[in-house]
Amino acid sequence: MKNEIAYQIQHSPAYASLILDLQPNQTVLVEAAAMAAMDSSLKMTSKMRGGLMKGIGRMLGGESLFINEFNAQRKGGQLYISPGVPGDIQHYYLLNECGLMVQSSGFVACSPEVELDTKFQGFKGFFSGESLFLLRATGRGDFWFSSYGAIVEIPIAGDYVVDTGYIVAFEDTLNYNVEVIGGLSFRNLKTGILGGEGLVCRFSGEGRLWIQSRSLYPFLNFLNPFRPTKSD
Repeated sequence: MKNEIAYQIQHSPAYASLILDLQPNQTVLVEAAAMAAMDSSLKMTSKMRGGLMKGIGRMLGGESLFINEFNAQRKGGQLYISPGVPGDIQHYYLLNECGLMVQSSGFVACSPEVELDTKFQGFKGFFSGESLFLLRATGRGDFWFSSYGAIVEIPIAGDYVVDTGYIVAFEDTLNYNVEVIGGLSFRNLKTGILGGEGLVCRFSGEGRLWIQSRSLYPFLNFLNPFRPTKSD
């Protein structure tokens, strides 16, 4: 896989961290609060990239209103990045002819030439139980995204069905539609929304899909009975 920024992914797939080796005058954009450590030769600047409206769009997509820019200036340096949840990190090199759709909160870092925008899902987002927005990355350059659990790459040529809670990213050459498995009867719809089962995304066409080996929402449901509660 081609890359412009030298990188290493360590401690994968359970607690992956991204290490970037920036050359002199090389710049990278990183999700806010993801920087764990860096060489003192690097300069960090927080920006609302693309203006207020694009910043609000990223916030609706599950990302921070601001984005951090790291520049190596005249001396190279190393940057250590850790996503917010335990899991894996995947590198993808964007070409102008193909974009990448990423789950909300999945963005880790990218080249400054990469454009980040949001795509409204409408009722697709409502039925999936996820954010109503997906991040869309376009342009040319390096892009890194993260997951909860290990990342599995699946090449698609035709139709493929995935539980909505396991989708991490997919190429925009794929068409997708969220549906209730077993049909759209009221009983199945009620079971899917209240029980968290039966909601799937049906992909068609040709392209690559990345899924995660675990879903965060069942884990949160598992922890819910153990959370502290106020006593009367």
